[in-house]
Amino acid sequence: GTATVEATGFIDTELRGAAMRLHTFSQAPREGRVQEAERKPYTPTREDYLHFLVDSQHVYRAFEEVMHTQPELEPFCDTGLERADALEDDITYMMREYGMERPEVGSVGREYAEEIRNMAKDGRVPELICHYYNHYFAHTAGGLMIGKKMSSLLFDDKILQFYKWKGGDGEVIEGRKPVQLLDPVRAAIEDMAAEWSAEEKARCVDETANTFKYGGALTGYLNGQAAN
Repeated sequence: GTATVEATGFIDTELRGAAMRLHTFSQAPREGRVQEAERKPYTPTREDYLHFLVDSQHVYRAFEEVMHTQPELEPFCDTGLERADALEDDITYMMREYGMERPEVGSVGREYAEEIRNMAKDGRVPELICHYYNHYFAHTAGGLMIGKKMSSLLFDDKILQFYKWKGGDGEVIEGRKPVQLLDPVRAAIEDMAAEWSAEEKARCVDETANTFKYGGALTGYLNGQAAN
């Protein structure tokens, strides 16, 4: 089987804990610490969802391009977790199937993508890795739950490409975490963090709240809170 990184690593002892504390009680009953905001129930439309996909793609594309700009980021290139191409398939599908226009990327997607590119350009690698970890790994957990909900609400239970991954053996992974793709990435983050100073590790962990701010702004399209 795949070697799993024991719970003494940087991710399990520091990075994951910082993220779990920013979940609400209903998202993570054991570890969540955030009080839920009072919100009116909102039913997203296909237009909302298409906006969410377009902005998400803009953000994933930024991540996937900056990983090719520095040798130390090479372990995060071509991991199989990349989402920009899958999102293009889904955006095209929605436009064709429902006669929809492709919306412009909203301010949420533009601002997040710009922040990702700036982190790479300024050499803020620990902060960038925090965003990468939280964005990609959350998509394989809470993101899958969003996908199932949208699929039954808007697409007669059709699973979009955004929620499917290809395993190394060509197997299509859908409806569950792509563990075989996540494990090597987790190991690469551990290897990188092992070389960091205490200050760099702290910078990575301290960036967690920002990753939630940007991620929450993207899901705002689906709960009636979009900033656009």
